[in-house]
Amino acid sequence: MTTAFDPIDLSGTQLANRIAMAPMTRSRAGEGGTATDLTVEYYAQRASAGLIITEGIQPSVVGQGYPFTPGLHSAEQVASWRKVTDAVHAAGGRIFAQLMHAGRIGHPDLLPDGLAPVSASPVKPAGQLYTGTGLEDFTTPRELTGDEVRQTIADFAAAARNAVDAGFDGVELHGANGYLIHQFLAPNTNLRTDEWGGSEQARIRFAVEVVKAVAGEIGAERTGLRISPGNPYNDIDEPAPDAVYTALVGEIEPLGLAYLHILEAVEIRELTLALRKQFSGTFVINVLTDGPTGPDDHSVIDDGIADIISYGALFIANPDLPARLKAGGPFNTPDPSTFFGGDAKGYVDYPALDAA
Repeated sequence: MTTAFDPIDLSGTQLANRIAMAPMTRSRAGEGGTATDLTVEYYAQRASAGLIITEGIQPSVVGQGYPFTPGLHSAEQVASWRKVTDAVHAAGGRIFAQLMHAGRIGHPDLLPDGLAPVSASPVKPAGQLYTGTGLEDFTTPRELTGDEVRQTIADFAAAARNAVDAGFDGVELHGANGYLIHQFLAPNTNLRTDEWGGSEQARIRFAVEVVKAVAGEIGAERTGLRISPGNPYNDIDEPAPDAVYTALVGEIEPLGLAYLHILEAVEIRELTLALRKQFSGTFVINVLTDGPTGPDDHSVIDDGIADIISYGALFIANPDLPARLKAGGPFNTPDPSTFFGGDAKGYVDYPALDAA
């Protein structure tokens, strides 16, 4: 029986185990959206993960959605991430960069003068956003023109090339959680009637073209995609997600991607199993739970539901999580008050087992 502690070949990248560190925004980037020395320490501490997937990294200036998040669109950013990947590799780890364009989830206060959040359609999200100076209501995004859609696809491909130049083993495209790719997929945020919206086949086109462009730039074997069907986060409404996601996976299946990453934000296990059957490559899952993914949830590997399981908050608090899972604990408790922003506290000061 295959377990979470067995190695796996990820399209040519050898992983020591099947336990992934899920992508998690930490809002601790340095000046100019660069990785810092603390970023290096944070990821290197967690190099025993079979695969680290970084926090969301914006592929362009306008892709930023939160304060103090990093990018991969400048030479300075690429150089800063090289220090991270070198440290992770020196510790025996493997690391993919998650490319995340926030789309309408952002605010003009976070962007240079003259720029504003963009999206598939000019639909304002409900809620507020912390901009660094306080809470602000979301604004109505500007609808991308056809030429701008194509430029955005090119931005993803360029950022993927930058990721490889920075030493990453590959990239994960963030098509989940209500960000730009998800905004094109969802019927309440994509009201377009051109080639990029309307029918289900048209709504998946942006996601498919981004995947193809990135795979064409760096190789399908270094390209992953994360999706969260039916996830209402960031004011998304997908009342009947099955058709659009089976269509999406049908389009990307022949490409030979490194993996497909499913975030079960709502009860979609039947769809998860259908997509698992449809997708022949490595299947990663972040399972639906009442709270953070727990110590026993890696049984989805034993049961053959997925090939890799990703852990979020538990990895924040337990830098040596695979060893703790194998030993059955003990586990440090994550402190949510330090999840976003700040300094070393709640970032690199959780003890490993030997230190504890």
